[in-house]
Amino acid sequence: MNRKKQIIYPKYEKMMEQMGENIKLARKRRKLTTVQLSERADIARSTLYLIEQGNPGVSIGAYFNVLRALGLQEDFLKLAADDVFGRKLQDLELL
Repeated sequence: MNRKKQIIYPKYEKMMEQMGENIKLARKRRKLTTVQLSERADIARSTLYLIEQGNPGVSIGAYFNVLRALGLQEDFLKLAADDVFGRKLQDLELL
């Protein structure tokens, strides 16, 4: 199976990099090594390295497993939770 490379626009690459940095800082605050965290998340150490770089080609499941291993799984529920634009569109239909 041929995998399609994920294309992220440059202005959004910074957001991915920041997310990776946030994950890296969370790991360091907990004084976990990359080996320890990758084992707890059941991913390869090289995958954790890519996550901490904010690589968009890593599966969302791997990102979730790292957050779970850090005790931050509830942060995953914050993704797209506050859909202000969608609610505005919905309100327009109601008028």
